[in-house]
Amino acid sequence: MNPVLLASALSLLATVAAQSNDHYDMGWVNGYRQGFNFQCPHGEVIVAIRSYFSENEGSDRLWSFECQPTPENLGEPSDCWWDDINRAGLEWTSTCTRNGLVAGVQSKYFESVLDREWQFYCCYYKRSCPYSCMYVLTQYCGHDEEAVCQFCYLLC
Repeated sequence: MNPVLLASALSLLATVAAQSNDHYDMGWVNGYRQGFNFQCPHGEVIVAIRSYFSENEGSDRLWSFECQPTPENLGEPSDCWWDDINRAGLEWTSTCTRNGLVAGVQSKYFESVLDREWQFYCCYYKRSCPYSCMYVLTQYCGHDEEAVCQFCYLLC
C-alpha cells in the first residue's frame, strides 16, 4: 500500500478515535427517521462514512460523510449520475455502474419496514483508480447502540 495513503488512513482513524463519545456532536447529515441528500463538492469523492445506530429510534442510524479531492492524475469527472435505487427492506450490495466513484448519497427512511432506501451519486473519471473500503467498529454500547466507520481509499 502507498505510504501516503496509509498515513492518511491512520490519520482518519486517529481523528475518529479521538472524537467525543457523545454521538450528538458528530456533524450528522440526518436525524433519526429522516431522509437526506449529501453530495461532495465537484471533483471530490466520499472517503469516510460514520453511522450511529439506535434501536429506540426506529432501528435507524445517524449518518456522517467526509469527502476528499481525487488525485490530480485522475483529472476531472467526465460524467456524474444518480445510480439505481436500493429498495428498503431488501438485502443489497452496491457499486457504482461504469466503475464510477461515489461522490454522494441520498436516503429515505420507511417506518413500515424500519429500513432505508439508498441511491448513490457516482462520477466517472477517464482514468481509473482502484477504490477500496474498510469498516471499523468504533464503539459498542449494548445491543441497541453502535457506531460504525467506513474508510475508503483511492489506491493510485
